[in-house]
Amino acid sequence: MSLNQAITHSLKAALLSAAIAASLIGCADKEATEKTAVMSKVSGEKITGLKTPESAVQAKDGKIYVSEISEFGKDGDGQISVIENGEVSLFTDGLDDPKGLVIIGDFLYVADKTQIIKINLSDATQKEVFVPASAFTTPPQFLNDLEADPHGNLYVSDSGDILGSGLGGVIYKITANGEVTKLVDGNDSPLVMAPNGLLADDTGAFLLVVDFTSGVLYNLNTETGEVTDVAEGFGGGDGLVHHSNGTMYVSDWKNGKVFAVGLDGELTTVGPQYQAAADIAITKDERYIMVPDMKAGELDFIDLTKAGLTQ
Repeated sequence: MSLNQAITHSLKAALLSAAIAASLIGCADKEATEKTAVMSKVSGEKITGLKTPESAVQAKDGKIYVSEISEFGKDGDGQISVIENGEVSLFTDGLDDPKGLVIIGDFLYVADKTQIIKINLSDATQKEVFVPASAFTTPPQFLNDLEADPHGNLYVSDSGDILGSGLGGVIYKITANGEVTKLVDGNDSPLVMAPNGLLADDTGAFLLVVDFTSGVLYNLNTETGEVTDVAEGFGGGDGLVHHSNGTMYVSDWKNGKVFAVGLDGELTTVGPQYQAAADIAITKDERYIMVPDMKAGELDFIDLTKAGLTQ
């Protein structure tokens, strides 16, 4: 069975189930509200010269923040850059291996190797460890993606031994007070290997996850812990975002691709071939998919209006 057939079959059978439909509708409501909050200042021109970029997020004022790992495993050389009107400047440095980014209110949260960092967007010198490594039920190995729900909760994927066995991953929930709860790991479900990209619904009851090791997209019921296989074939699944028109976008780090997956199960490759398409994000006006090309050291912008994917 081809990749397109496999995903189409799986999505028609599972993605349109009540749980996934609720997840997508919730995301659509949230994104539609945010869409009117800011006019994007994105020119669509590729940003080059970045140091192992992993994740990107746009704030309501139009600024784009990009996490840069620099050298993997070398503590202290990681940084966050900010892009405004096409110009790149340093926002903060001294991080270890910063990856997933999410904004809640006036603060930027960063998944930094084994801990979560909280940074004031108005003053980057106001930086603190929001969740230390010691707060997790198991010592973190590779904190990766971050997601937030409208209630102020964070979700973080620990991709485990992602560069070795490809196992040992865990997904956690973090409350606004910094309290950590394990949601699921490989002992609870064999589908959980090296969880990476996360997408929460509007209630926090469901979490879509794409796994780096297996390339499987699965749905996690955050209340019961039930994990359901939704679709397969995403290679080194990395980023996961949702457009208010119902289309999901999934990046494949290993094969350098970005996929668009419609509610009808149709699969389309969008954008050019990348060296390593990392944690993708969507701009506030939903015109562009931002793609950190980790190995190329670039942040690319896929124009969805030109791709005909915004209706």
